[in-house]
Amino acid sequence: MDFSETTKDQAYARSAGRCECMRQDGLHSGYARCPTRVTRHSAEYHHLTATSVGGSDSLSNCQVLCTPCHRATDSYGRH
Repeated sequence: MDFSETTKDQAYARSAGRCECMRQDGLHSGYARCPTRVTRHSAEYHHLTATSVGGSDSLSNCQVLCTPCHRATDSYGRH
């Protein structure tokens, strides 16, 4: 499944146009949160809990990520 456009709009507004990734593995060169700015359409919308294991398409399960952070997730490319 995929997030609705409404959910994407809400998640993007929450993110204030910034990647929401908080990885602590060195990906962000010392930043607590990824400093990458994203547009509404360049952002990638990631399921925190994959739908294949019971995650929903709700706002609370949606994370706005830049492409490099999304690719670094364990579940990238799987739902």
